[in-house]
Amino acid sequence: MKSVLLGFLNTILVLFWTTGIWAQPAPNVYMANHSENSNNHRELKLSDRYFVLTEYESEPANFIRTVGGFYTADADSLYVTLEFDSDFTDDSPRKVHYAFELNDGSLLLNGDDNYLFRPEKEQGQALDGAWLFATRGPDTGQDRRGDSTPRKTLKFLMDGHFQWIAYNTETMKFSGTGGGSYTSNDGTYTETIIYFSRDNSRVGAVLGFTYELKGKDWHHTGKNSRGEPMYEIWALRE
Repeated sequence: MKSVLLGFLNTILVLFWTTGIWAQPAPNVYMANHSENSNNHRELKLSDRYFVLTEYESEPANFIRTVGGFYTADADSLYVTLEFDSDFTDDSPRKVHYAFELNDGSLLLNGDDNYLFRPEKEQGQALDGAWLFATRGPDTGQDRRGDSTPRKTLKFLMDGHFQWIAYNTETMKFSGTGGGSYTSNDGTYTETIIYFSRDNSRVGAVLGFTYELKGKDWHHTGKNSRGEPMYEIWALRE
């Protein structure tokens, strides 16, 4: 009788997991459009602990909003402690809650069936991860920024999608963001800008750089979006 009961319970557990009742969203990049031909896009980058949701328009290009921070999850909710919010005001919450539903790998947030987030194709690359701007290069022992300072510039790379965000975790002041698609291969890093909060006219630009990984540092050299020479060092966020 005991073995029959255990077998029944195991069957129920397997059923719960395979039907998604207890499942949590898989780390991935998810995209959603208001409708099939809509120029309104929402991009969700979800690692195992970090959440970034960005909304923008194309044709014409127009950045709308981005929010992000560390999250925890239970059976049907994501709880995000915000590090940034491009629409933040003094009375805005610093913690937000998103109810979610899973449907064959797609993700519905807060019951909004106008936007069904579908997972993008996984295409991991060498630079995937969360990086914090550390210092200008070359590395000659100068002071470095990082998690210990409130002023941060985060660069989040995942499955061919990139986004940088400049913000202050104490004041929640948002300074800007940009993102799009990227490739990194054999020391060559290329960005294609799809949204840019500071200047919508920069959308469509393709920027080429060289990169080198030294320990947990990413040495990034080339020209910025204004065509000026740059040498940046980014540190992998633990």
